[in-house]
Order: sequence, then C-alpha cells, then structure tokens
Amino acid sequence: MTSAPAPPSERTTVRRAPDRARYERETIRSILDEGLVAHVGFLAGDSPIVIPMAYARVGERLYLHGSPASRMLRALDRGVPLCATVTLLDGLVLARSAFHHSMNYRSVVVMGTATEVSDTAEKARAFDAIVEQIVPGRSGNTRPANEFELRFTRLMALPIDEESAKLREGPPVDDPEDMSHPTWAGVIPLRLTAGKPIPDEACRGRVEAPGHATRYRRPLAPAD
Repeated sequence: MTSAPAPPSERTTVRRAPDRARYERETIRSILDEGLVAHVGFLAGDSPIVIPMAYARVGERLYLHGSPASRMLRALDRGVPLCATVTLLDGLVLARSAFHHSMNYRSVVVMGTATEVSDTAEKARAFDAIVEQIVPGRSGNTRPANEFELRFTRLMALPIDEESAKLREGPPVDDPEDMSHPTWAGVIPLRLTAGKPIPDEACRGRVEAPGHATRYRRPLAPAD
C-alpha cells in the first residue's frame, strides 16, 4: 500500500475534520475543472476582501479574470497574495438532530501569489480557457478577443503549488441515542441543471443554437 500524500504546506493542512482532507493532485484537479466560480480572498490594506471570479485551470495554473478597476488587479504590479476557493455542493444531509445536519460537498483551497499575465498570446489562450471552463466548445464558435480587448483587460495567474481539498459524502451521522427518534433522515442530492437555451432576439430564425448550448450540462459534457 502507498501512503496518502502529505499536504503541500502548513497553511493548507486541513485541521478541522482532517479525515475529509484530500491532497491527491487528481482529486484537486477534478474539483477545479468542474467548478464555475472561484471565491478569491486578499487583503486591501487591513481589510480582508473576497470576490467571486471566473477562472480556468490550465496545467498547474489558475487564470483569474476580473475588472481592471478592482483593488486586487490594481495591486498586481507588486504581486498579490491570494486564497482562491472553489466549492461544489452535492447534497443536503438531513439528520435526526438539528446539530448533525450537514452538506455533502467537494472543495479546494489554493494559496499563493498571483502575477499579471502580460504576454498577448498567453492572455488569448487564457481567455479561451476561461470560456471553455464555462461552456466547452464555445471558444471556437465566437469572435476571438481583439487587440483592444486584450490590451485593456487584466488577467492574473495563480500557481497551483500550495493547495488542498476537503470533501464530505454519505449519510448523516447521528448520535446513537437519536437513532430511534421518529424523524426521517437521509440525503437530498443536489446538482446544477441547465434549462432550454433562450436565443437572443437577433438570432431568432437566423442562427440555430449549437450543441454545446442545447446539450449543456454539469459536470461538463464533451465538446462538439
């Protein structure tokens, strides 16, 4: 048997419910690849701030895209220490006692210092990757970012070298004395579902919805 991998750093070691910790790269990548939004925390002076951001994983980097006017992006010249968190909610866990209610989830925390992406070719690839993270197959179906858009949009790259995952799965865990309590207990599974695509008015009767829109689902469906 091989031993479980060690956490990459002291600050990414899971201490609360450590049995739920996962440090395998494959587990961490799968969660990041399924997610849609990263909540990114940083310090603005003495004030902690958390911002939801679109992102994409490319190899061992997270690309984060935000408004050039944000305080986070304005601080890029000196490097920004960040904590990025991605969470997938898989179910509501209903126990016999209120105390033991919980959620089934998968989450990843990535810590590190983000730097600005200034190379035009890398920015173009990263923007395509963010589009693909959201809708696989979409980037090849749209107009690419032009020179103006690339120049006036800022992008951060966060290395994935200090990270950990945490997850909960399975039924409720009740106290032995509550097992005979006449209350239903179990799990309500949750998943993100897509409705029927709603076309822009200018598309009606002119452009049909592509497969990556009509067959969209999470986890990701194969691209066209």
